[in-house]
Amino acid sequence: MDLLKERIIQDGKCYQGGILKVDSFINHQMDPNLMMELAKEFVKLFSDLNINKIITIEASGIAPAILVGYIMQLPVVFIKKKQPKTMENMLTSVVHSFTKDRDYTVCISSDFLTEKDHVLFIDDFLANGNASMGVIDLCKQAGSKIEAMGFIIEKAFQNGGKTLRANGIRYEALATVKSLDNCKIVLE
Repeated sequence: MDLLKERIIQDGKCYQGGILKVDSFINHQMDPNLMMELAKEFVKLFSDLNINKIITIEASGIAPAILVGYIMQLPVVFIKKKQPKTMENMLTSVVHSFTKDRDYTVCISSDFLTEKDHVLFIDDFLANGNASMGVIDLCKQAGSKIEAMGFIIEKAFQNGGKTLRANGIRYEALATVKSLDNCKIVLE
């Protein structure tokens, strides 16, 4: 997606350790027009699937997931990183955050993720695939089917894509970062 690639080159920042910072337009301050275009692209990519629910993980996946849900007229459920006192029938999984270098016990109510669900997972980044594997685990616990996963940006030099392919998961990324060596952003 050319519009996204242009923004990554123009406004993205690279940090040592393979970190790409896109907080000025995706995951802190958001460009709503760009988010809507990203959502439209996800809808095109996954329009052939039988999906009845969009899921994401807080926090950066919420905005694009809501827009995809709006366009597709589907409910959106976000997996929480902290257990609320009010959550009942909880499913949990442990996810390691690459950016924050810490583990989170994520949770979702089985009231909102069931064996009847055919889900599309939307998130901002695919790096090592840790969040994705947590989602796969939660869906297995719920008996739901992951139809596909969509990511705004994939860091192809990390193992997330390989992990998803090995698990038979269909996924699409709207932009793919080939390398961040020497803090130079190289896109496919």
